[in-house]
Amino acid sequence: MLVIEDDRNIREAIDNSLSATGHVVRPCGTALDGLRELASRQSDVVILDLHLPDLDGATVLSLIRADSAVPVVVATARDTESEIIRLLRAGADDYVVKPYSVEQLEARIAAVLRRGAGQAATVLTIGGLHLDAEARIASLDGVRLQLSRLEFDLLTYLAQRAGKVVTRRQLFDHVWRSEGRSLETVDVHVTWLRRKLGESASMPRYLHTVRGVGIRLCAPEDAG
Repeated sequence: MLVIEDDRNIREAIDNSLSATGHVVRPCGTALDGLRELASRQSDVVILDLHLPDLDGATVLSLIRADSAVPVVVATARDTESEIIRLLRAGADDYVVKPYSVEQLEARIAAVLRRGAGQAATVLTIGGLHLDAEARIASLDGVRLQLSRLEFDLLTYLAQRAGKVVTRRQLFDHVWRSEGRSLETVDVHVTWLRRKLGESASMPRYLHTVRGVGIRLCAPEDAG
């Protein structure tokens, strides 16, 4: 969760509450810090205040929407109907007016995450690779793969972004969702996953390393 909020007390209250429920929270006090953080590490949700010291929150929202579909919950004292409508039309996914309870904010976050989950494909086919995310079944060329929970989540995350390069940090944040491990654990699990797909880093079929950037999953016929 990326929190862009200039009020330190509110920022810390959101951080403490969401962290206590198992979320990894990245609090930022300025618009530019928040935009830099979002550019460097993908987020599940952005909680955005409008009254920021360096840029207006509406401008921040437009900058986010120019490059990302991440859900944005606007949390602000601005409560006029015209402002709410304007921000929702500009790309906000929800709008909560201060003062609000942390419980209300958590409920709105859960709602936008459910909507986002509903939009993601649950059955994916890339070449001979077939995944059913809901049933948690993966097969390759008609043979079922025996994957651990993390291996399946890792493969699904990559498959949902087939053809795109995904960084180690993105994988770490969205699959492991923990600050207690190092990025090297991603490399280890990618190696294990490659073995189960019958490939290696030097002879890839589906998992292609883009040196210095990350991993791209694609069908063998699309690898070029």
